[in-house]
Amino acid sequence: MGTAPSKPVPEFTEKRRVQLALAGQARELADTLATLDLNGVATSQDGTLEGSNLVEWEDAAAKDPVISLSRTILSHTDISASLLKRSPIIADAFVFNNTLPYTTHPITNQLSSGRCWLFSSTNVLRYTISQHPKLNLATDAKFQLSQSYLFFYDKLEKANYYLENSIDLADRELDDRLVQYLSMGPLSDGGQWDMVVNLLERYGVVPQPVYPESFSSSNSGRMNSLLTTKLREHGLRLRKLDQALRTSEWHVKLVSENEIENANEARVGILRKKKEEFMREIYNMMTICLGVPPSPTVSFTWEYYDKNNKACSWTGTPVGFYKAFAEGKSKPTEAFSLINDPRNEYEKLYTVDRLGNVWGGKSVRYVNTTSETLKQAVIKCIRAGQPVFFGCDVGKFSNTPLGIMDADMYDYERAFGVTLGLTKAERLQSSESSMTHAMVITAVHVDEETQKPVRFKVENSWGEAVGDKGFFVMTDKWFDEFVYQVVTPRSLASPDLVDILDGGNASVLPAWDPMGSLA
Repeated sequence: MGTAPSKPVPEFTEKRRVQLALAGQARELADTLATLDLNGVATSQDGTLEGSNLVEWEDAAAKDPVISLSRTILSHTDISASLLKRSPIIADAFVFNNTLPYTTHPITNQLSSGRCWLFSSTNVLRYTISQHPKLNLATDAKFQLSQSYLFFYDKLEKANYYLENSIDLADRELDDRLVQYLSMGPLSDGGQWDMVVNLLERYGVVPQPVYPESFSSSNSGRMNSLLTTKLREHGLRLRKLDQALRTSEWHVKLVSENEIENANEARVGILRKKKEEFMREIYNMMTICLGVPPSPTVSFTWEYYDKNNKACSWTGTPVGFYKAFAEGKSKPTEAFSLINDPRNEYEKLYTVDRLGNVWGGKSVRYVNTTSETLKQAVIKCIRAGQPVFFGCDVGKFSNTPLGIMDADMYDYERAFGVTLGLTKAERLQSSESSMTHAMVITAVHVDEETQKPVRFKVENSWGEAVGDKGFFVMTDKWFDEFVYQVVTPRSLASPDLVDILDGGNASVLPAWDPMGSLA
């Protein structure tokens, strides 16, 4: 017998995947029912906790040596620090056999802000800009793009986006789920790749010395709170104005004359004029906190040293700088997101209702596929010299000081005598997990025999004091469980995935779906 299968292997189609998933759920349900005492009676018939429950539970726990030992130890120490396994520290070496041919400096630090997506995207861009022959930067140059510049215009655009939604949804009740959801965090620091592209195309980008950090860009909480308070007030004022306009004599007259379209256009025009007055206040508040940013179409001059230590300068606009240096062999506009969301059908295009930052801009789109496809896309990008923006749930089974992300990092199950059995799909369904952080993959270690990834090198934006001088290592298993998104250039993506993207007809997920979370 040879290594070839005796029978042809059937194609693993989406239909087959769903069938297997349903069969697995049916087996799990059958196993659960088989172990249940269907004739048993609960101690409490009305659902309240009874004293007899506590007595019974404590009697059993006191006889369990594992629980007794865990109580002795974990009531005095940090749970994760005490249950950190030694084996992952040894196994998860910072050694990789597929790396980018170029390194950038320094490791960036987003400090007390939620701007990881802007740091990750500008870290991807600087790989291209740093190697541009016209700039001739030194290979060890400490070059950063201004994250604050994009942060300012993203915040301004999000304020406008929220107020436009307030106008568009003014006919809905205030307790409408969508209206309430959009008001929960209208000025979040977070974002998505397609939102970065909206900003780059509209505002360009500048080197960090042209628009450096401010206190509120690095510590955004207080500014966000004040801006959100004012923005919600503006949203309510627009809703009230809309109600007044709808009942005004001129509007009623136009509607009665079947001039509904003209009436609506006039009403929205008045609302937008008022909105611009409100936006002026938001702009002023932001410039007070962050400083006045460069105008995207007004020239600035950036001075720097090249690799020969010669003083140089470049003069142009932020949009011009972006067009001249950031659009390398892989343009940001040509990259798109692959996601692994096992709740939903694979090989399909998805978007999220009302998710965006620029009103009228590019919508956020995801091609849903398997985790294995995401990993192979990463390997192909790294081998082509392309760093990879990705989104994950960074807080799960990770150790920041060590810079290790490993699903077997902690021995929680044995210490607590439980099984943490949620699948990736179930974590999404129960709000246990979502994309919380964006970083950049810069290398991958691939098993030479199987050509499967073993671990990935990750460039974080938490400074050099954590991990291996700011870099983290992520295991293959952790990737499967907690990575939800990778961004790939069209030129390096599978043609089948590009066809799905170009085919349009995206399925629309609700605004509150986990895939709408902002990294």
